[in-house]
Amino acid sequence: MGGHAGTPEEPTIARKPQPEGGQAPVVQRVRIRYAKRGPLRFTSHRDFARAFERALRRAAVPVAFSQGFHPHPKISYASAAPTGVASEAEYLEIALQAAVDPEALRAALDAALSPGLDVLDAVIAEGGNLPDRIEASHWHIELPEVDTAVLRAAVDAFVAAEEVLVERMTKQGRRTFDARAAVISIDVQLPTPTPSGAPAVPCAILELVVRQVTPSVRPDDVLSGLRVVADLEPPVSPRVTRLAQGTLTAQGAIVDPLDADRDGAAIVGH
Repeated sequence: MGGHAGTPEEPTIARKPQPEGGQAPVVQRVRIRYAKRGPLRFTSHRDFARAFERALRRAAVPVAFSQGFHPHPKISYASAAPTGVASEAEYLEIALQAAVDPEALRAALDAALSPGLDVLDAVIAEGGNLPDRIEASHWHIELPEVDTAVLRAAVDAFVAAEEVLVERMTKQGRRTFDARAAVISIDVQLPTPTPSGAPAVPCAILELVVRQVTPSVRPDDVLSGLRVVADLEPPVSPRVTRLAQGTLTAQGAIVDPLDADRDGAAIVGH
């Protein structure tokens, strides 16, 4: 996925001329899933927002703008991953002045963004509020040089605790909150054997599903909780990837928030 901006083969979407005397009305909203991969995981949310606005211009997307002296494109983001964290499930919504084909829009934006910022899916919004569909996130955390048995013992202690208080600096100052209450499931995954069968450098793997709460509980908060309950101190920085986020089923599975729009479109089409 991903293309190189400025190449002749970039797909574009024709922009509908704006009427004189003000901004054109919003006629369509499109919800997009994108990924942050490789070195681009270090892109901050603000940097991504700037890159995405440039991509909208390069792809000639008929994005709607706000009113006022300094109009800006109508883009809303849902629960962006922290800087330095890779993700396969980031979401945003854009308002458009003209109707477009979602797949053509996806391809055009993907080509206009750098490889590593990859547009994976686009659907027409069929109602509801996108942030309301973000109830939980699934995280994959690799801990190089941590033995699996050591991580499992720390996880057992974390699960057994009624609460695990951690501290983090927030916009409101330093806060203390319970990292345990937001964790729906936490498990240790066995490492993949090397093809040669030779012993590899230990790398424990943590699978984590966390409920969306305020303040949000992030993977680094859970790792802080493992330090509190078991003195687990990873010797090197963990590698964190968000695999999914969305609504939560009674069985604890996470449903892609764009599925509801696809289902709504199928009902309308029928």
